[in-house]
This record gives sequence, structure tokens and C-alpha cells, in this order.
Amino acid sequence: MVKSMTGFGKTQITDQGYEVSCEIKGVNHRFLDFHCRLPRRYAALEEPIKSQIKNRIARGRIEVTVNIDKIEDSQRTIKVDKGLAIAYYKSLKDLAEYLNISPEIKLLDVFRLPDVFTLTDAEEDLDRVWMVVEKALDQALESMIDMRSREGLYLAADIQKRNQDILSKVERLEERSPEVNKEYQDKLRIRIVELLEQDIVDETRLLQEVAIFADKASVTEEIVRLKSHSKQLDDLLKQDEEAVGRKCDFLIQEMFREINTVASKANDIEMSQIVVDIKAELEKIREQLQNIE
Repeated sequence: MVKSMTGFGKTQITDQGYEVSCEIKGVNHRFLDFHCRLPRRYAALEEPIKSQIKNRIARGRIEVTVNIDKIEDSQRTIKVDKGLAIAYYKSLKDLAEYLNISPEIKLLDVFRLPDVFTLTDAEEDLDRVWMVVEKALDQALESMIDMRSREGLYLAADIQKRNQDILSKVERLEERSPEVNKEYQDKLRIRIVELLEQDIVDETRLLQEVAIFADKASVTEEIVRLKSHSKQLDDLLKQDEEAVGRKCDFLIQEMFREINTVASKANDIEMSQIVVDIKAELEKIREQLQNIE
């Protein structure tokens, strides 16, 4: 199924004592360009998040924002640096004796001094956090992929319509090519008669000149390849393969190459106009493919 690279998904889950919100944005990019924003203390979760994204998405710039709030009362512990507290106490006592003042030092005074104690939260279980983050990520991904799929259907329908239009124009080129040869033969005959001022023409030489012209102006091979590429493009847009954008883009490049060759060979106003119309449609398809995964 054809998917657009543009999409958005957002979800919020409360579980395991955590509230997790996840937001995913996707835009077009030649490759998979992953960017993640989450709290610093949970930085270790970036790799599993990236792995989940890579399993579901092949191309595009993906921006993931994850917010994690702990809603349960956390267990906090106080750690006292006894050695530092004793050092502070001795230093204060020595200073009091040196200044000849009363060393009225209370326990609370020492406790308030820098780094005597530290307050720490109990270590979190990242596996438990990941359970909630993974659930939120999956739901946001599903939402974004659903949006990408719906837009992809519209893009595929538009490209298929333009592809059919191109195919009909290629068939017109195929029909017009033999007529150009016949018209060239008629014009050459008239010109020879006018130059010789008499209705005597060397038919053998005339046919040789027409054959040389027909060989140089032949677009049969290009038309066969254009038809083949057009069918392959249509098949790609209908198959269940996840990422077809690059393959389709390659086919459009090949179609441009073939139609440019036709343009260089076309010695006819009508064929030149058809070529211009085909190139215009190919350019529109190429623009649409820029947003297909």
C-alpha cells in the first residue's frame, strides 16, 4: 500500500505509576531521519524508541517527543556524609578558639552546611518505564501511519490518473510516427519535382532517403520502454509492498530519459507538442513522489 511520508500521531497513557504522552510528526525526506526528545534521565530509552520506529517506517523525517511524569509518591532517602560533618565541626571549633569566641555549634547548624547531606530518589526500573512508553509509542505510531495511509491513497490515485494520461499520449506518438514518415516522403517527392521542374522521380533513391529518415526518426524502442515503465509504475502503486517511493522515482527518471530521446528525434510539430505534454505530466508525478514513502 502506498503511504505518504506526512503524518501525525499523539497519545497519552497512565499506567504503572507513570503518565506518558507521546507525539510523532512525519514529513518527507530522502531517507529515514530520526529525531527524539525525551527527559534527560530517560535518555537510555532513545535507542528502543528508534528501533520501534525503524520497524514500522522506511522513509521520512520523524520527530518523536516523549514526556514522562511519575505520579506515584517516590521513595526518597537521605545520605549523610559523616566525615564531612566532623570536618566542618572541627574546623568551626578551631576557628572559635582562634577568635576567642564561644563555639555554640548545634547539630542543625552542621546539617545545613553544603554537601553534608544529599536527598536522592529511589532508583527507577527502566524496564517498567519502557512498558508504558512502548504502549504510548505504539498507539501514536498507529495513528500517524493511519494518516499516512489515507493520504497515500489520494496520492496513488492522482499518480495513476496521470500515468494513464501519459500512456494514452505515448500511444498517440506511436500512431503518429508512421504518418510522419509518409508525410516526409510526400514532401520530398514534391520538392524533387519542383527542383527538376518535371514529374520524374527516381523512386529507388527516394525510398532510400525515406528509409534513412525513418531510421533516424524511429522512436519504436523508446515507445516500447515507455509503455513498459508505465505498466511497472501502475503495478507498484497497486501492490502491498510497504515502501515504493524510491522504485517509482527511478521509473519516472527512466521515463524522462526515454521521452527526452523522443524529443531529440521528433521532426514533427504534433509529436513535439505531445512530448511537451508528457514531460509536464511526468514532472507533476515526480513532485507527488517526493512525499511517498
